[in-house]
Amino acid sequence: MRTLFLTLLLIILKSLPVISQPKYEIRATWLTTLGGMDWPRTKAGSATGIQRQKKELCDILDRLKAANFNTVLLQTRLRGDMIYPSSIETFAESLTGYTGRNPGYDPLAFAIEECHKRGMELHAWIVTIPAGNTRQVKLLGRNSIVQRNRKICKLYKGNWYLDPGNPETKEYLSRIVKEITSQYDIDGIHFDYIRYPEQADKFPDKDTYRRYGKGKELKQWRRDNITDIVRRLYTDIKSIKPWVKVSSSPIGKYRDTNRYPSRGWNAYHVVYQDAQRWLKEGIHDALFPMMYFQGNNFYPFALDWKENDGKRWIIPGLGIYFLSPREQDWPLDEIVRQIHFTRQIKLNGQAYFRNRFLLDNTKGVLDELEENFYTYPALIPPMTWSDSIPPSVPSHPSVQQIANGKLRMSWQASADNSNQSVVYHLYGSDTYPVDIKQPQNLIATHLIANEYEYTAKLPWLQKRYFAVTAADRFGNESAPLTLNTVSDMDIPLLNKGNMLYLPEIKDAQTIIIYNMTNEEIWKTGYVHKLSLVSLPNGFYTVKIFNRQGKSLFAGSIMK
Repeated sequence: MRTLFLTLLLIILKSLPVISQPKYEIRATWLTTLGGMDWPRTKAGSATGIQRQKKELCDILDRLKAANFNTVLLQTRLRGDMIYPSSIETFAESLTGYTGRNPGYDPLAFAIEECHKRGMELHAWIVTIPAGNTRQVKLLGRNSIVQRNRKICKLYKGNWYLDPGNPETKEYLSRIVKEITSQYDIDGIHFDYIRYPEQADKFPDKDTYRRYGKGKELKQWRRDNITDIVRRLYTDIKSIKPWVKVSSSPIGKYRDTNRYPSRGWNAYHVVYQDAQRWLKEGIHDALFPMMYFQGNNFYPFALDWKENDGKRWIIPGLGIYFLSPREQDWPLDEIVRQIHFTRQIKLNGQAYFRNRFLLDNTKGVLDELEENFYTYPALIPPMTWSDSIPPSVPSHPSVQQIANGKLRMSWQASADNSNQSVVYHLYGSDTYPVDIKQPQNLIATHLIANEYEYTAKLPWLQKRYFAVTAADRFGNESAPLTLNTVSDMDIPLLNKGNMLYLPEIKDAQTIIIYNMTNEEIWKTGYVHKLSLVSLPNGFYTVKIFNRQGKSLFAGSIMK
Protein backbone atom coordinates (compact mmCIF):
# COMPACT_ATOMS: atom_id res chain seq x y z
CA MET A 1 0.00 0.00 0.00
CA ARG A 2 2.84 2.39 0.88
CA THR A 3 4.62 1.64 -2.39
CA LEU A 4 1.37 2.25 -4.30
CA PHE A 5 0.95 5.60 -2.54
CA LEU A 6 4.38 6.78 -3.65
CA THR A 7 4.00 5.43 -7.20
CA LEU A 8 0.68 7.20 -7.78
CA LEU A 9 2.04 10.39 -6.26
CA LEU A 10 5.08 10.47 -8.52
CA ILE A 11 2.94 9.82 -11.60
CA ILE A 12 0.74 12.78 -10.69
CA LEU A 13 3.69 15.08 -10.00
CA LYS A 14 5.50 14.18 -13.21
CA SER A 15 2.41 14.97 -15.27
CA LEU A 16 1.83 18.37 -13.65
CA PRO A 17 2.65 21.61 -15.45
CA VAL A 18 4.34 24.29 -13.38
CA ILE A 19 1.77 25.13 -10.72
CA SER A 20 0.61 28.74 -10.76
CA GLN A 21 2.66 30.80 -8.38
CA PRO A 22 1.07 31.96 -5.12
CA LYS A 23 1.13 35.58 -4.06
CA TYR A 24 2.02 34.55 -0.49
CA GLU A 25 4.96 32.17 -0.14
CA ILE A 26 7.98 32.06 2.15
CA ARG A 27 11.12 31.53 0.07
CA ALA A 28 14.02 31.08 2.43
CA THR A 29 17.65 30.03 2.45
CA TRP A 30 19.92 29.01 5.32
CA LEU A 31 23.03 31.22 5.18
CA THR A 32 25.69 29.42 7.21
CA THR A 33 28.47 31.39 8.92
CA LEU A 34 30.06 28.42 10.76
CA GLY A 35 33.51 28.08 9.22
CA GLY A 36 32.46 30.62 6.59
CA MET A 37 30.76 27.80 4.70
CA ASP A 38 28.35 30.19 2.97
CA TRP A 39 29.71 33.50 4.24
CA PRO A 40 32.17 35.06 4.89
CA ARG A 41 35.00 33.78 2.72
CA THR A 42 37.08 36.94 3.29
CA LYS A 43 38.26 37.69 6.82
CA ALA A 44 37.69 41.12 8.35
CA GLY A 45 41.31 41.67 9.38
CA SER A 46 41.65 45.17 7.93
CA ALA A 47 39.61 48.01 6.47
CA THR A 48 39.96 46.37 3.06
CA GLY A 49 38.94 43.01 4.49
CA ILE A 50 35.83 44.54 6.08
CA GLN A 51 34.77 46.08 2.77
CA ARG A 52 35.36 42.83 0.88
CA GLN A 53 33.42 40.88 3.52
CA LYS A 54 30.52 43.30 3.25
CA LYS A 55 30.60 43.15 -0.55
CA GLU A 56 30.49 39.34 -0.42
CA LEU A 57 27.28 39.52 1.56
CA CYS A 58 25.76 42.18 -0.70
CA ASP A 59 26.54 40.07 -3.76
CA ILE A 60 24.79 37.10 -2.14
CA LEU A 61 21.75 39.19 -1.27
CA ASP A 62 21.59 40.71 -4.74
CA ARG A 63 21.45 37.25 -6.30
CA LEU A 64 18.78 36.09 -3.85
CA LYS A 65 16.71 39.19 -4.56
CA ALA A 66 17.06 38.65 -8.31
CA ALA A 67 15.73 35.11 -7.79
CA ASN A 68 12.72 36.49 -5.85
CA PHE A 69 13.70 35.09 -2.45
CA ASN A 70 12.17 36.95 0.49
CA THR A 71 13.72 35.41 3.64
CA VAL A 72 17.30 34.94 4.82
CA LEU A 73 17.97 32.66 7.80
CA LEU A 74 21.36 34.04 8.88
CA GLN A 75 23.39 31.95 11.31
CA THR A 76 23.86 34.39 14.19
CA ARG A 77 24.81 32.08 17.09
CA LEU A 78 27.15 29.33 15.94
CA ARG A 79 28.63 27.16 18.70
CA GLY A 80 28.63 29.29 21.81
CA ASP A 81 29.78 32.33 19.81
CA MET A 82 28.16 35.15 17.84
CA ILE A 83 28.45 37.30 14.72
CA TYR A 84 27.51 40.48 16.60
CA PRO A 85 29.01 42.32 19.61
CA SER A 86 27.28 40.42 22.41
CA SER A 87 27.60 40.96 26.12
CA ILE A 88 26.94 37.22 26.63
CA GLU A 89 29.13 35.34 24.12
CA THR A 90 32.18 36.33 22.10
CA PHE A 91 32.78 36.84 18.38
CA ALA A 92 32.92 33.82 16.09
CA GLU A 93 36.19 32.72 14.55
CA SER A 94 34.81 32.80 11.00
CA LEU A 95 34.58 36.60 10.93
CA THR A 96 38.27 37.37 11.38
CA GLY A 97 40.04 34.00 11.56
CA TYR A 98 40.48 34.41 15.32
CA THR A 99 38.00 33.47 18.02
CA GLY A 100 36.91 36.49 20.02
CA ARG A 101 38.39 39.14 17.71
CA ASN A 102 36.15 42.10 16.91
CA PRO A 103 35.65 42.33 13.12
CA GLY A 104 35.52 46.13 13.24
CA TYR A 105 31.83 46.40 12.39
CA ASP A 106 28.54 44.76 13.37
CA PRO A 107 27.83 42.00 10.81
CA LEU A 108 24.30 41.34 12.09
CA ALA A 109 23.26 45.00 11.93
CA PHE A 110 24.81 45.30 8.46
CA ALA A 111 23.03 42.16 7.21
CA ILE A 112 19.66 43.37 8.53
CA GLU A 113 20.06 46.75 6.85
CA GLU A 114 21.07 45.21 3.53
CA CYS A 115 18.22 42.67 3.58
CA HIS A 116 15.69 45.39 4.31
CA LYS A 117 17.06 47.54 1.47
CA ARG A 118 16.22 44.66 -0.85
CA GLY A 119 12.78 44.00 0.59
CA MET A 120 13.85 40.74 2.26
CA GLU A 121 13.37 39.60 5.83
CA LEU A 122 16.26 38.56 8.06
CA HIS A 123 15.73 35.91 10.71
CA ALA A 124 18.50 35.42 13.26
CA TRP A 125 19.34 31.70 13.14
CA ILE A 126 20.35 30.48 16.61
CA VAL A 127 22.09 27.14 17.14
CA THR A 128 20.48 26.58 20.50
CA ILE A 129 21.63 23.60 22.59
CA PRO A 130 25.15 22.82 21.21
CA ALA A 131 28.00 24.72 22.89
CA GLY A 132 30.81 23.51 20.61
CA ASN A 133 33.13 20.56 20.20
CA THR A 134 36.23 20.21 22.36
CA ARG A 135 38.36 22.24 19.90
CA GLN A 136 35.84 25.07 19.74
CA VAL A 137 35.44 25.19 23.51
CA LYS A 138 39.22 25.29 23.93
CA LEU A 139 39.50 28.20 21.48
CA LEU A 140 36.76 30.07 23.32
CA GLY A 141 38.68 29.65 26.57
CA ARG A 142 37.31 31.73 29.41
CA ASN A 143 34.61 33.08 27.07
CA SER A 144 33.04 29.64 26.73
CA ILE A 145 29.84 28.88 28.60
CA VAL A 146 31.53 25.60 29.56
CA GLN A 147 34.14 27.59 31.50
CA ARG A 148 31.72 30.19 32.83
CA ASN A 149 28.91 27.88 33.95
CA ARG A 150 30.06 24.27 33.82
CA LYS A 151 27.04 22.97 35.73
CA ILE A 152 24.61 23.64 32.84
CA CYS A 153 26.84 21.90 30.28
CA LYS A 154 27.24 18.23 29.36
CA LEU A 155 30.00 16.55 27.35
CA TYR A 156 28.61 13.91 25.02
CA LYS A 157 30.55 12.11 22.27
CA GLY A 158 33.20 14.81 22.00
CA ASN A 159 30.73 17.71 21.94
CA TRP A 160 29.48 20.04 24.63
CA TYR A 161 25.77 20.76 25.03
CA LEU A 162 23.65 22.91 27.26
CA ASP A 163 21.61 20.65 29.53
CA PRO A 164 17.92 21.18 28.67
CA GLY A 165 16.86 19.72 32.03
CA ASN A 166 18.69 22.34 34.06
CA PRO A 167 16.44 25.39 34.63
CA GLU A 168 19.46 27.69 34.28
CA THR A 169 19.76 26.69 30.61
CA LYS A 170 16.40 28.29 29.94
CA GLU A 171 17.54 31.47 31.71
CA TYR A 172 20.78 31.58 29.73
CA LEU A 173 19.05 31.21 26.37
CA SER A 174 16.48 33.77 27.47
CA ARG A 175 19.24 36.35 27.92
CA ILE A 176 20.47 35.68 24.38
CA VAL A 177 17.10 36.09 22.65
CA LYS A 178 16.28 39.19 24.69
CA GLU A 179 19.58 40.76 23.69
CA ILE A 180 19.05 40.09 19.99
CA THR A 181 15.37 41.05 19.94
CA SER A 182 15.80 44.28 21.86
CA GLN A 183 18.93 45.50 20.08
CA TYR A 184 18.26 44.55 16.46
CA ASP A 185 15.50 45.19 13.92
CA ILE A 186 15.17 41.49 13.11
CA ASP A 187 12.11 40.01 11.45
CA GLY A 188 12.41 36.62 13.10
CA ILE A 189 14.38 34.35 15.40
CA HIS A 190 14.97 30.85 14.10
CA PHE A 191 16.02 28.06 16.49
CA ASP A 192 18.19 25.26 15.18
CA TYR A 193 19.10 22.16 17.20
CA ILE A 194 16.54 22.97 19.88
CA ARG A 195 16.53 19.34 20.92
CA TYR A 196 18.62 16.62 22.48
CA PRO A 197 21.53 15.23 20.42
CA GLU A 198 21.39 12.07 18.31
CA GLN A 199 21.13 8.82 20.31
CA ALA A 200 19.81 10.96 23.14
CA ASP A 201 18.76 7.97 25.22
CA LYS A 202 22.40 7.88 26.42
CA PHE A 203 22.65 11.61 27.10
CA PRO A 204 24.42 12.03 30.50
CA ASP A 205 21.66 13.82 32.40
CA LYS A 206 20.84 11.29 35.12
CA ASP A 207 21.90 13.74 37.83
CA THR A 208 19.68 16.46 36.39
CA TYR A 209 16.78 14.04 36.09
CA ARG A 210 17.12 12.97 39.72
CA ARG A 211 17.06 16.60 40.81
CA TYR A 212 14.36 18.02 38.52
CA GLY A 213 12.43 15.01 37.17
CA LYS A 214 9.61 15.32 39.72
CA GLY A 215 8.41 11.78 39.08
CA LYS A 216 7.93 12.17 35.33
CA GLU A 217 8.85 9.39 32.94
CA LEU A 218 12.34 10.20 31.54
CA LYS A 219 11.39 10.59 27.87
CA GLN A 220 8.40 12.79 28.59
CA TRP A 221 10.48 14.86 31.02
CA ARG A 222 13.00 15.47 28.25
CA ARG A 223 10.26 16.48 25.81
CA ASP A 224 8.80 18.82 28.39
CA ASN A 225 12.23 20.36 29.01
CA ILE A 226 12.55 21.35 25.36
CA THR A 227 8.94 22.59 25.23
CA ASP A 228 9.48 24.65 28.39
CA ILE A 229 12.49 26.32 26.76
CA VAL A 230 10.49 27.02 23.58
CA ARG A 231 7.59 28.46 25.56
CA ARG A 232 9.85 30.75 27.57
CA LEU A 233 11.78 32.03 24.55
CA TYR A 234 8.59 32.63 22.56
CA THR A 235 7.14 34.63 25.44
CA ASP A 236 10.34 36.64 25.86
CA ILE A 237 10.53 37.56 22.19
CA LYS A 238 6.87 38.47 21.84
CA SER A 239 6.93 40.61 25.00
CA ILE A 240 9.57 42.80 23.36
CA LYS A 241 8.45 42.79 19.71
CA PRO A 242 5.20 40.93 18.99
CA TRP A 243 5.81 41.03 15.22
CA VAL A 244 9.07 39.04 15.36
CA LYS A 245 8.44 35.59 13.90
CA VAL A 246 9.53 32.65 16.04
CA SER A 247 10.42 29.44 14.24
CA SER A 248 12.64 26.38 14.42
CA SER A 249 13.94 23.60 12.21
CA PRO A 250 12.90 20.28 13.75
CA ILE A 251 13.80 16.84 12.44
CA GLY A 252 11.85 16.37 9.19
CA LYS A 253 9.92 13.35 10.45
CA TYR A 254 7.81 14.18 13.49
CA ARG A 255 6.98 10.55 14.31
CA ASP A 256 5.59 7.44 12.61
CA THR A 257 2.52 8.15 10.49
CA ASN A 258 -0.29 5.84 9.41
CA ARG A 259 1.07 6.20 5.88
CA TYR A 260 4.70 5.38 6.52
CA PRO A 261 7.04 4.70 9.48
CA SER A 262 9.87 7.05 10.38
CA ARG A 263 12.29 4.12 10.42
CA GLY A 264 13.80 4.92 13.80
CA TRP A 265 14.68 8.56 13.12
CA ASN A 266 12.16 11.17 14.21
CA ALA A 267 11.74 14.29 16.27
CA TYR A 268 9.34 13.02 18.92
CA HIS A 269 10.90 9.73 20.06
CA VAL A 270 14.58 10.09 19.24
CA VAL A 271 15.56 13.70 20.07
CA TYR A 272 12.50 14.68 22.16
CA GLN A 273 11.15 17.51 19.98
CA ASP A 274 7.38 17.79 20.37
CA ALA A 275 7.24 20.31 17.54
CA GLN A 276 3.61 19.78 16.54
CA ARG A 277 2.63 20.57 20.11
CA TRP A 278 4.44 23.92 19.83
CA LEU A 279 2.22 24.87 16.91
CA LYS A 280 -0.99 23.76 18.57
CA GLU A 281 -0.10 25.50 21.82
CA GLY A 282 0.70 28.70 19.92
CA ILE A 283 4.32 29.01 21.07
CA HIS A 284 5.69 28.97 17.52
CA ASP A 285 4.77 30.91 14.40
CA ALA A 286 6.43 28.60 11.90
CA LEU A 287 8.32 25.36 11.48
CA PHE A 288 11.01 24.69 8.88
CA PRO A 289 11.24 20.89 9.23
CA MET A 290 14.51 19.53 7.84
CA MET A 291 13.02 17.28 5.19
CA TYR A 292 16.25 16.20 3.56
CA PHE A 293 14.74 12.95 2.30
CA GLN A 294 13.58 11.27 -0.89
CA GLY A 295 10.42 9.41 -1.86
CA ASN A 296 8.39 7.84 0.92
CA ASN A 297 10.64 9.51 3.46
CA PHE A 298 9.43 12.92 2.21
CA TYR A 299 5.85 12.97 0.93
CA PRO A 300 3.95 11.21 3.77
CA PHE A 301 5.73 13.33 6.36
CA ALA A 302 5.07 16.56 4.47
CA LEU A 303 1.37 15.66 4.55
CA ASP A 304 1.63 14.94 8.27
CA TRP A 305 3.06 18.39 8.97
CA LYS A 306 0.28 19.97 6.91
CA GLU A 307 -2.45 18.04 8.71
CA ASN A 308 -1.07 19.06 12.11
CA ASP A 309 -0.01 22.64 11.46
CA GLY A 310 -2.15 24.22 14.19
CA LYS A 311 -3.04 26.94 11.63
CA ARG A 312 0.54 28.17 11.71
CA TRP A 313 3.16 28.00 8.94
CA ILE A 314 5.01 24.95 7.64
CA ILE A 315 7.95 25.63 5.32
CA PRO A 316 9.75 22.38 4.46
CA GLY A 317 13.53 22.53 4.36
CA LEU A 318 14.71 20.95 1.11
CA GLY A 319 18.11 19.23 1.09
CA ILE A 320 19.58 20.67 -2.10
CA TYR A 321 23.07 19.85 -0.85
CA PHE A 322 22.25 16.24 -1.72
CA LEU A 323 22.24 17.31 -5.39
CA SER A 324 26.01 17.58 -5.20
CA PRO A 325 27.96 14.64 -6.64
CA ARG A 326 30.09 14.85 -3.48
CA GLU A 327 27.01 14.17 -1.38
CA GLN A 328 24.26 11.83 -2.68
CA ASP A 329 24.13 13.05 -6.30
CA TRP A 330 20.34 13.40 -6.37
CA PRO A 331 18.79 14.25 -9.73
CA LEU A 332 17.27 17.73 -9.94
CA ASP A 333 13.87 16.12 -10.54
CA GLU A 334 13.80 15.08 -6.89
CA ILE A 335 13.74 18.70 -5.71
CA VAL A 336 11.39 19.77 -8.51
CA ARG A 337 8.80 17.16 -7.47
CA GLN A 338 9.11 18.23 -3.84
CA ILE A 339 8.43 21.87 -4.70
CA HIS A 340 5.44 20.85 -6.80
CA PHE A 341 4.11 18.80 -3.90
CA THR A 342 4.57 21.51 -1.26
CA ARG A 343 2.53 23.87 -3.42
CA GLN A 344 -0.07 21.27 -4.27
CA ILE A 345 -0.86 20.57 -0.60
CA LYS A 346 -0.64 24.32 0.17
CA LEU A 347 2.29 24.45 2.55
CA ASN A 348 3.61 27.94 3.18
CA GLY A 349 6.80 27.93 1.14
CA GLN A 350 10.18 26.31 0.79
CA ALA A 351 13.60 26.71 2.42
CA TYR A 352 16.91 25.52 1.01
CA PHE A 353 19.92 24.04 2.75
CA ARG A 354 22.43 25.46 2.11
CA ASN A 355 22.89 28.79 0.40
CA ARG A 356 26.18 27.88 -1.35
CA PHE A 357 24.54 24.94 -3.13
CA LEU A 358 21.71 27.26 -4.15
CA LEU A 359 23.88 30.05 -5.57
CA ASP A 360 26.36 27.60 -7.08
CA ASN A 361 23.36 26.50 -9.13
CA THR A 362 24.02 22.86 -8.26
CA LYS A 363 22.45 20.64 -10.95
CA GLY A 364 20.73 23.80 -12.27
CA VAL A 365 18.54 24.28 -9.17
CA LEU A 366 18.74 28.10 -9.22
CA ASP A 367 17.92 28.20 -12.92
CA GLU A 368 14.90 25.99 -12.26
CA LEU A 369 13.62 28.32 -9.55
CA GLU A 370 14.16 31.51 -11.55
CA GLU A 371 12.68 30.17 -14.77
CA ASN A 372 9.76 28.09 -13.48
CA PHE A 373 8.90 28.50 -9.80
CA TYR A 374 9.97 31.96 -8.67
CA THR A 375 9.43 34.02 -11.80
CA TYR A 376 7.41 36.58 -9.82
CA PRO A 377 7.97 38.05 -6.36
CA ALA A 378 6.01 36.67 -3.41
CA LEU A 379 4.94 38.22 -0.12
CA ILE A 380 5.31 36.60 3.27
CA PRO A 381 1.84 35.66 4.58
CA PRO A 382 0.26 37.85 7.27
CA MET A 383 0.70 36.66 10.85
CA THR A 384 -3.01 37.11 11.62
CA TRP A 385 -2.93 35.21 14.93
CA SER A 386 -0.86 38.08 16.36
CA ASP A 387 -2.51 41.02 14.58
CA SER A 388 -5.07 41.11 11.77
CA ILE A 389 -5.69 44.85 11.37
CA PRO A 390 -4.15 46.33 8.20
CA PRO A 391 -2.69 49.84 8.02
CA SER A 392 -4.66 52.73 6.61
CA VAL A 393 -4.84 53.01 2.83
CA PRO A 394 -2.19 55.32 1.32
CA SER A 395 -3.58 58.56 -0.12
CA HIS A 396 -2.78 61.48 -2.46
CA PRO A 397 -1.39 59.56 -5.45
CA SER A 398 1.06 61.18 -7.83
CA VAL A 399 2.62 59.82 -11.05
CA GLN A 400 5.12 61.95 -12.94
CA GLN A 401 7.01 60.97 -16.05
CA ILE A 402 10.70 61.85 -15.95
CA ALA A 403 13.56 61.17 -18.36
CA ASN A 404 13.94 58.02 -20.47
CA GLY A 405 10.56 56.50 -19.75
CA LYS A 406 11.03 56.54 -15.98
CA LEU A 407 8.05 57.27 -13.74
CA ARG A 408 8.23 58.85 -10.31
CA MET A 409 5.36 57.71 -8.12
CA SER A 410 4.54 58.97 -4.66
CA TRP A 411 1.74 58.83 -2.09
CA GLN A 412 0.98 60.03 1.39
CA ALA A 413 2.21 57.68 4.11
CA SER A 414 -0.08 55.25 5.93
CA ALA A 415 -0.44 54.65 9.66
CA ASP A 416 -0.83 51.39 11.57
CA ASN A 417 -2.57 50.45 14.80
CA SER A 418 0.70 49.00 16.16
CA ASN A 419 2.37 52.43 15.96
CA GLN A 420 5.19 50.80 14.01
CA SER A 421 6.44 51.85 10.61
CA VAL A 422 4.81 50.40 7.52
CA VAL A 423 6.18 49.30 4.16
CA TYR A 424 4.61 49.50 0.72
CA HIS A 425 3.96 47.04 -2.10
CA LEU A 426 3.75 48.42 -5.63
CA TYR A 427 1.67 46.73 -8.32
CA GLY A 428 1.46 47.33 -12.05
CA SER A 429 -0.68 45.97 -14.87
CA ASP A 430 -1.73 46.57 -18.44
CA THR A 431 -5.38 46.27 -17.41
CA TYR A 432 -7.43 48.52 -15.17
CA PRO A 433 -8.02 48.30 -12.29
CA VAL A 434 -4.79 46.63 -11.16
CA ASP A 435 -5.55 43.22 -9.64
CA ILE A 436 -3.42 43.01 -6.48
CA LYS A 437 -4.27 39.33 -6.01
CA GLN A 438 -2.06 38.37 -8.95
CA PRO A 439 1.65 37.87 -8.10
CA GLN A 440 2.68 38.74 -11.65
CA ASN A 441 1.50 42.30 -10.95
CA LEU A 442 3.98 42.79 -8.07
CA ILE A 443 6.63 45.30 -9.15
CA ALA A 444 8.34 46.14 -5.86
CA THR A 445 7.82 44.92 -2.30
CA HIS A 446 8.63 46.19 1.18
CA LEU A 447 9.36 49.74 0.05
CA ILE A 448 10.42 51.80 3.03
CA ALA A 449 9.86 55.25 1.45
CA ASN A 450 6.47 56.42 0.21
CA GLU A 451 7.82 57.05 -3.26
CA TYR A 452 9.35 54.99 -6.04
CA GLU A 453 11.01 55.53 -9.40
CA TYR A 454 9.88 52.92 -11.90
CA THR A 455 11.21 51.93 -15.26
CA ALA A 456 10.73 48.58 -16.93
CA LYS A 457 13.84 46.47 -17.54
CA LEU A 458 12.71 46.19 -21.16
CA PRO A 459 10.41 48.70 -22.93
CA TRP A 460 7.79 46.09 -23.80
CA LEU A 461 7.48 45.17 -20.11
CA GLN A 462 6.38 48.71 -19.22
CA LYS A 463 3.11 48.69 -17.27
CA ARG A 464 0.24 51.12 -17.86
CA TYR A 465 -1.57 51.24 -14.52
CA PHE A 466 -0.25 51.25 -10.98
CA ALA A 467 -1.52 50.76 -7.44
CA VAL A 468 0.13 50.70 -4.03
CA THR A 469 -0.75 49.08 -0.70
CA ALA A 470 0.64 49.50 2.81
CA ALA A 471 1.69 46.56 4.99
CA ASP A 472 2.45 46.41 8.71
CA ARG A 473 5.14 44.43 10.54
CA PHE A 474 2.74 41.48 10.83
CA GLY A 475 2.22 41.36 7.06
CA ASN A 476 -1.34 42.70 7.00
CA GLU A 477 -1.95 44.55 3.74
CA SER A 478 -4.23 47.52 3.19
CA ALA A 479 -6.66 48.01 0.33
CA PRO A 480 -4.94 49.45 -2.76
CA LEU A 481 -4.57 53.06 -3.71
CA THR A 482 -4.92 53.55 -7.47
CA LEU A 483 -2.03 55.70 -8.68
CA ASN A 484 -3.36 56.40 -12.18
CA THR A 485 -6.67 55.73 -13.85
CA VAL A 486 -8.11 54.68 -17.17
CA SER A 487 -9.16 57.48 -19.52
CA ASP A 488 -10.72 57.90 -22.91
CA MET A 489 -7.20 58.02 -24.34
CA ASP A 490 -6.35 54.55 -23.08
CA ILE A 491 -7.06 52.52 -26.17
CA PRO A 492 -5.01 50.19 -28.33
CA LEU A 493 -1.36 50.26 -29.19
CA LEU A 494 -0.54 52.12 -32.40
CA ASN A 495 3.21 51.75 -32.76
CA LYS A 496 5.52 49.01 -33.93
CA GLY A 497 8.92 49.82 -32.49
CA ASN A 498 9.90 53.33 -33.56
CA MET A 499 7.11 53.76 -36.09
CA LEU A 500 3.62 55.09 -35.33
CA TYR A 501 0.91 53.90 -37.71
CA LEU A 502 -2.37 55.85 -37.79
CA PRO A 503 -5.61 54.99 -39.59
CA GLU A 504 -6.95 57.03 -42.48
CA ILE A 505 -9.40 59.42 -40.82
CA LYS A 506 -11.56 61.91 -42.67
CA ASP A 507 -11.06 65.53 -41.56
CA ALA A 508 -7.98 64.64 -39.44
CA GLN A 509 -5.87 67.75 -38.87
CA THR A 510 -3.59 67.42 -35.84
CA ILE A 511 -1.79 64.71 -33.85
CA ILE A 512 -1.00 65.32 -30.16
CA ILE A 513 1.05 62.90 -28.02
CA TYR A 514 0.64 62.96 -24.21
CA ASN A 515 2.78 61.40 -21.46
CA MET A 516 1.55 59.33 -18.50
CA THR A 517 0.48 62.42 -16.58
CA ASN A 518 -1.51 63.77 -19.54
CA GLU A 519 0.99 66.49 -20.39
CA GLU A 520 1.25 67.42 -24.06
CA ILE A 521 4.77 66.64 -25.26
CA TRP A 522 4.48 66.54 -29.08
CA LYS A 523 2.13 68.19 -31.57
CA THR A 524 2.28 67.80 -35.33
CA GLY A 525 0.12 67.83 -38.39
CA TYR A 526 -1.73 64.64 -39.29
CA VAL A 527 0.19 61.98 -41.20
CA HIS A 528 -0.52 58.29 -41.68
CA LYS A 529 2.96 57.21 -40.53
CA LEU A 530 5.28 58.94 -38.05
CA SER A 531 8.82 58.16 -36.82
CA LEU A 532 9.20 57.97 -33.02
CA VAL A 533 12.99 57.71 -32.91
CA SER A 534 13.34 60.92 -30.90
CA LEU A 535 10.62 59.95 -28.40
CA PRO A 536 12.06 58.65 -25.07
CA ASN A 537 11.08 55.16 -23.97
CA GLY A 538 7.83 55.01 -22.03
CA PHE A 539 4.05 54.80 -22.32
CA TYR A 540 2.14 57.54 -24.18
CA THR A 541 -1.33 58.29 -25.48
CA VAL A 542 -2.18 59.75 -28.88
CA LYS A 543 -5.14 61.86 -29.97
CA ILE A 544 -6.16 62.93 -33.47
CA PHE A 545 -8.16 66.17 -33.77
CA ASN A 546 -10.03 67.89 -36.59
CA ARG A 547 -9.71 71.58 -37.51
CA GLN A 548 -12.31 72.55 -34.89
CA GLY A 549 -10.39 70.77 -32.07
CA LYS A 550 -12.75 67.83 -31.76
CA SER A 551 -11.14 64.48 -30.90
CA LEU A 552 -11.67 62.00 -33.72
CA PHE A 553 -9.53 59.06 -32.57
CA ALA A 554 -7.35 57.98 -29.64
CA GLY A 555 -4.69 55.34 -29.16
CA SER A 556 -1.50 54.55 -27.25
CA ILE A 557 2.25 54.16 -27.73
CA MET A 558 4.48 51.83 -25.75
CA LYS A 559 8.16 52.34 -26.53
